[in-house]
Amino acid sequence: MKVDKYIGQSGYTSRRKAYDLIDAKRVLVNGKLATFSTKIKEGDVILIDGQELKKKEFIPTYIVYNKPKGIECTSEKIEDNIIDAIGHSQAIYPVGRLDKDSEGLILLTNHGEIINKIGNSKFEHEKEYIVTLNLPVRTAFLKEIAEGIEIQGVKTKPCVVSREPNSKRIFRIILTQGLNRQIRRMCNAYDYQVIKLQRVRVMNIHLDKLKVGQWRDLTEEELKELFAQLT
Repeated sequence: MKVDKYIGQSGYTSRRKAYDLIDAKRVLVNGKLATFSTKIKEGDVILIDGQELKKKEFIPTYIVYNKPKGIECTSEKIEDNIIDAIGHSQAIYPVGRLDKDSEGLILLTNHGEIINKIGNSKFEHEKEYIVTLNLPVRTAFLKEIAEGIEIQGVKTKPCVVSREPNSKRIFRIILTQGLNRQIRRMCNAYDYQVIKLQRVRVMNIHLDKLKVGQWRDLTEEELKELFAQLT
């Protein structure tokens, strides 16, 4: 196993950050500077900034978190990052992103392979949101965004939208895409401002009654269905 992957699985930091550590010549393997081709075998001693790396026991972990507004979906050591907010014992990473001003469901795991399978828009997995606007939702607006509109030179894929019952300013939208700040930009294109943006579902995983700021492990039934959809 290459040293960057080994560090990424150790719980010390992400693989991408491990790459940066190697590039900065901060990693030694058996007393020698590590390179990007350095491979780790049993018994090797890895030092990062002079401190020996101790690999944590790997326990497959899959959780769903109700992200509050203001939390950053990053593993970087910055204020209000999602990893510190959760404080999990395993080295977990977010599957995709929710921008800082958005809230709701986000999956986190230490299973690197499914992070790409769920998060990459080319697989077209469904993500469902509830959107609150500053003005009443117009029927023409819903019809046009459902068919796809152009934002920043890219046409959005067709999506499913519906007005929330008994509400003039709230609608639901199901995306299979995932452009940067896509929903906000779609709304802004029609002179709407998004007051609240909440994700309530990713594939078969629902937010349900999980309270803001809380997390839970996925159930066996949820994982079975999730993996079935990813094959």
